[in-house]
Amino acid sequence: MIVITGASSGLGAALAKLYDGRKEKVCLTGRSESKLSHVVEQLSSNAQYKVCDLANPLEVKSIFEELTSAPETIIHCAGSGYFGLLEDQDPEEIQQLIQNNLTSAIHLIQESIKRYQNQPLNLVIVMSTAAQQPKAQESTYCAVKWAVKGLVESVRLELKCKPMKIIAVYPGGMSTDFWSTSGKELDTSGFMMAEDAATMIAGALSSAGNGFVSDITVNRS
Repeated sequence: MIVITGASSGLGAALAKLYDGRKEKVCLTGRSESKLSHVVEQLSSNAQYKVCDLANPLEVKSIFEELTSAPETIIHCAGSGYFGLLEDQDPEEIQQLIQNNLTSAIHLIQESIKRYQNQPLNLVIVMSTAAQQPKAQESTYCAVKWAVKGLVESVRLELKCKPMKIIAVYPGGMSTDFWSTSGKELDTSGFMMAEDAATMIAGALSSAGNGFVSDITVNRS
């Protein structure tokens, strides 16, 4: 079983289709019933989905309580963007950005650790290259992504010698509806396709012996 959050569009949906094509059981989560059901309609009978808000810890808990089998991998793709000069940003939008990116990651990671830290599970946290370098007019977006990176690296130390592994993924720009829904109009013709990023990420998620790939950066050419 592979749990994928933020699977109603973009990278999450692409990963869902990829793993379903490999005959893996997948459980998809997102906030939009219509978008999730549309994705699941394109998948096999191995797919299930749950509508939830990851900023609510009770709803995060319910994801795992309703699984038909224990997951081997959890891929956290959920998040949102908000851009512009800091002086022009709306405080309520900033709070929503924090909820959608940082708060949701905290709840998901916390619940996953409570349940699975003593199991050989890969917890994959998808962030952005914005967690690796500053970007003008992306100050608050970079701030929440850097915060998630700090969370991941700190929790990784807490899980040292545990069979559960936490893996950080930093994708560059992808040609998805992320930009338009975040209020930033860009020419994305030179960006990666979500399907290509999904293929590269899935290919890099490997381990052998006492080692594992801990950090994955996927840059666009």
